[in-house]
Amino acid sequence: MPAHYSNFFDQLIQTFQQKGKLKTFKKGEFILKEGEVERNLYWIEEGAVRVLLLTEFEEHTVRLGYKNGIINSLSSYLKQAPSEFYIEALRKTIVRMISKNDIEELISQSSDNLLGYTKMLEGLVTQTIDREIDLLIASPTERLNRVLKRSPNVFQEVPLKYIASYLRMTPETLSRLRNS
Repeated sequence: MPAHYSNFFDQLIQTFQQKGKLKTFKKGEFILKEGEVERNLYWIEEGAVRVLLLTEFEEHTVRLGYKNGIINSLSSYLKQAPSEFYIEALRKTIVRMISKNDIEELISQSSDNLLGYTKMLEGLVTQTIDREIDLLIASPTERLNRVLKRSPNVFQEVPLKYIASYLRMTPETLSRLRNS
C-alpha cells in the first residue's frame, strides 16, 4: 500500500474517531432508505450491514459490510442525488458517521490526502468491477471462491441467506457448495 494512501486512511480513521457521530441500529433497521440522499460515510464498529436494491419482485443484495469496513450508497454520495439503495443492519450494528463535508475538509488539507482519497475511490470502483465479473461467471462455485478470496471472514460476519442473495443463488445451493 503506497504511503500516501495508508497515511490518508489513518487520517480518515482519526476523522471518524474525532468527528464521527456514533449511532446504533437494531437488526432490520435502515441506515439509509431508497430516495434519501447519502450525505455520510459509515465506519462499522460492530455488526454487519447489507446494501440492497428492492425491485417489484425481489430484493437484491449488492454489497455486504462488517466490522472495520466503510460503507455508504456511493453513487448517491458522489452525485448528491436520491439513493436507489437501502442500507440495512443485519444485526445490532454500531457505526460512526462522518459527513461529506468532513471528508472534503480532510482531502483539502493536502495533495497527499487528495491522492489517498482518489486511491480509495479507485479501490471502490475496482470492487464494483469485481462484483460485476462475479455476476457474469456462470459457475456458482467460482463465484463463491472469488468472494471468499476477497472476504475470507464473510461467513463469520454475515448470515448465509444474505451471502446467497449477494452471490445470486439460493441458500440451499450455497450450503451445498460450502459442504462439498
